[in-house]
Amino acid sequence: MGFVRHILVGLIMFAAMACERRESMVTQFSREKILLKGNGTEPRSLDLHLIQTTTEHHIMMALFEGLVNEDAADDTTIHPGVAETWESLDNFSRWVFHLRPDAKWSDGTPLVAADFVKSYKRQLSPSFGALYPEMLYKLKNAESFHKGETKDFNQVGAKALDDHTLELTLNGPIPYFLSVLLHFTWFPVPIQVIEKYGELESRFNQWTRPGNMVSNGPFKLKEWKFKDYIETERNPHYWDTKNVKLNGVRFVVVPDVATEERLFRNGRLHMTETLGLDRIPFYKENFPEVLRVYPYLGVYFYRMNGTLPVFKDVRVRQALNLALDRDTLVNQTLHGTHAPAYGLTPPMKASYTLPRPLTYDPEKGRQLLAEAGYPGGKGLPKFSILVNDVETHILIAQVVQDMWKRNLGVDVGIRTESSSVFYDTQNRLDYDIARAGWIADFVEPISFLDMWTKGNQNNMTGWENAQFDKLIADSYTATDPAARGKIMEEAETLFMNDFVIVPIYWYNRQILVHPAVKGWHVKVLDNHPFTAMDLGDETLPAIH
Repeated sequence: MGFVRHILVGLIMFAAMACERRESMVTQFSREKILLKGNGTEPRSLDLHLIQTTTEHHIMMALFEGLVNEDAADDTTIHPGVAETWESLDNFSRWVFHLRPDAKWSDGTPLVAADFVKSYKRQLSPSFGALYPEMLYKLKNAESFHKGETKDFNQVGAKALDDHTLELTLNGPIPYFLSVLLHFTWFPVPIQVIEKYGELESRFNQWTRPGNMVSNGPFKLKEWKFKDYIETERNPHYWDTKNVKLNGVRFVVVPDVATEERLFRNGRLHMTETLGLDRIPFYKENFPEVLRVYPYLGVYFYRMNGTLPVFKDVRVRQALNLALDRDTLVNQTLHGTHAPAYGLTPPMKASYTLPRPLTYDPEKGRQLLAEAGYPGGKGLPKFSILVNDVETHILIAQVVQDMWKRNLGVDVGIRTESSSVFYDTQNRLDYDIARAGWIADFVEPISFLDMWTKGNQNNMTGWENAQFDKLIADSYTATDPAARGKIMEEAETLFMNDFVIVPIYWYNRQILVHPAVKGWHVKVLDNHPFTAMDLGDETLPAIH
């Protein structure tokens, strides 16, 4: 009997172990209140001043917090963050923020107004090379300080009146300034910690390493496993930690779309960053409860390197735009999942009429190319389309390549790079034509326009136009909304009529969300505060 009893106990233990092995990561992590989120590509950095992309922004939303906070469901509703209250003065051109006295860094040290001022100074330092300092140009004298024209940072419109009072003076009235402040460039960084681990303006500072990093958001960095995941855990010093339901967020690095969908299907992700086009019909038919398709305030486009001789002729740039059949590309290649883009700014409630100058007219494109000295594409210097090595980007490039060949007789190559170097290549202008995407930083058309000013680090085309720059500057100081709208309409018309870029489509989002995820809502900017999210015990049938 003893032998039989041992056998039975062994079988029971084996069965228990088998059941345990069958429990998915989603089930386990839901129980532990840790969100598993697909994050696409590896972040270039966790330094707020050395990032540019939306996927990096989402990580920053877990680790850091600015003066104000996102609403869970509405992109235009603002909630208090580090600032408890605020007031706007001088017709929205001066703002005073009153910081909450219990605001702290994750190491327990107080967070004060001077931390914001010092963070802005680091980001605007001409010798540092921050990747998105132009967002701070709304501050008085910020641009001139960043360009080295003003040497004294005390002239910049950021002042700590005392430990808990921050005054921001702008170049002109910005009624929507609170929405601007949701962007990660306005978040504070722990200057005292950065100085501890290296030079304040060094790109090789070790302050973002696990064990070193200090932040002020609802979570703090726990682990960064390169090319695998970034894991965060609850920050006990966060001012509202008692109302945070999640214990952490794991951002899973999955640059391959098909792999990410497979991870979701196998119970290893609560949410994907995107979804392959070929899988949308399957989920629509079989698992509609996990599929989310919704408008996303962004534009997918190609940049043209205006420093190259081949693209200095506006007729060549216009011909390439006219020869692109956006309707066919979107409806057939992309299965109608996006909207063809015939302008820069996506459809939105705007204070002006959005210019839509683009059409599909290959005959006129051939005529313009011939006028430029390249009849039937003959003699046109060879160039290529640079894309990061994601299946959808490569597919789109192949379709564009074919259209330009058939409609213009132009031979175009395709060049792929890993996402880890792709963005740096564009920053160096080391490309001919490059695929790009731009998501609004806030729900205002100016978010799509000011990046094209001279010297803006998100321009990356070499294009510059003094009249355009003046219009953008004038829009910052216009007090009347209608007058500001007219200025922006003129600026966008000027830009689009110079055919600097090739707009392809306006985004819709397609992602998968597990039913266990709570507090997630559709938003056109797709920024979801993790403080509003939770995980339940809902399960999902096996997906085959």
